[in-house]
Amino acid sequence: MKRVVFNQKGGVGKTTIVCNLAAIAAAHGLRTLVIDLDTQGNATQYLLGTRAATVDRTIADFFESTLSFSLAPAPFVTYVTSTPFENLDVVAADPRLDELAVKLEAKQKIYKLRDALRKLKGYDAVFIDTPPALNFYARSALIAADSVLIPFDCDEFARQALYTLLDNIEEIRADHNEELRVEGIVANQFSARSKLPTRLIDELRAEGKPVLEQTLSSSVRVKESHEQHKPMIYLDRGHRVTQEYVALYNSLHRG
Repeated sequence: MKRVVFNQKGGVGKTTIVCNLAAIAAAHGLRTLVIDLDTQGNATQYLLGTRAATVDRTIADFFESTLSFSLAPAPFVTYVTSTPFENLDVVAADPRLDELAVKLEAKQKIYKLRDALRKLKGYDAVFIDTPPALNFYARSALIAADSVLIPFDCDEFARQALYTLLDNIEEIRADHNEELRVEGIVANQFSARSKLPTRLIDELRAEGKPVLEQTLSSSVRVKESHEQHKPMIYLDRGHRVTQEYVALYNSLHRG
């Protein structure tokens, strides 16, 4: 399963969702890979901590290699870095992604990630973190993935952006990846006590949008997990938010 977590809106918790779901998959014994396509590199930092600065090969090295022809290109596993967590690896982000994007667009390398992942062996689950924009890298991820999970932060601006996002995903599905499916919209940093988030979720469901039953709460413990570079399943297995992530993971895999 290759899953991309994407929203064109920033600050909706994509990285936190990617890393925590990937960590749960790894804890379940699945050999799991996170691919960090965001130049900010937050997923890389989350999983590697200070080691993020010393990674030998990154996702930028992979994309750069596609700009020149080779009879024997390096396999994608060459760009993988192990994390401190069993069964969990990462392909690290790199600030050079920004400068490479124009060249990659010009040479029409939009299918290279898809092709590389089709050849990748040894992983049961792949999670792709994306930048908060429908740029070359986000489109590459959507073309490469089997499914897309959409974080939603429950305000009116986010709802308007969601309609555009769903249209964009449908266009990519129709033009480039007919196998891509929307797994669902997950309400993040959700407060059941507040009327607005509950109303927005109810209205989206009434419109037929695929809003998942499981929501994710906000907690300072999640920020502590960022600081300590430990996804919640490793930091505090019994915490309420950890259990929400486990329930989300289970619901996705039942579906």
